[in-house]
Amino acid sequence: FMSGLAAKQGVPCKGGVPPRAGEAIEVLLVQLGPNGWQVVSGHHLEKSYTFADFSSALAFVNRVGAVAEEQGHHPDIHLGWGKVRITVWTHKIEGLTESDFVCAAKCDQLA
Repeated sequence: FMSGLAAKQGVPCKGGVPPRAGEAIEVLLVQLGPNGWQVVSGHHLEKSYTFADFSSALAFVNRVGAVAEEQGHHPDIHLGWGKVRITVWTHKIEGLTESDFVCAAKCDQLA
């Protein structure tokens, strides 16, 4: 499943826009597909990925880091042995924007 979101470029948030809520979040979540992303408290997206070992998980983290830097949109990344948890939201507005869903879709592409 290839999300159309993954093809988009994230847009840096300058603040002053309301976070996405309710149906606007649901519409974007459906576009991500049935792949484990969850909206937590209407505030952020979170997903855990599993890998065969530490080095595979670390390689994924490095790929996500490179894309995050290129996009100017940086998720929180928790690395453990064989697992990575990604949490993403727009810090400037303390909530979700379309760019968070774009970031999530790009993470899935890299997994």
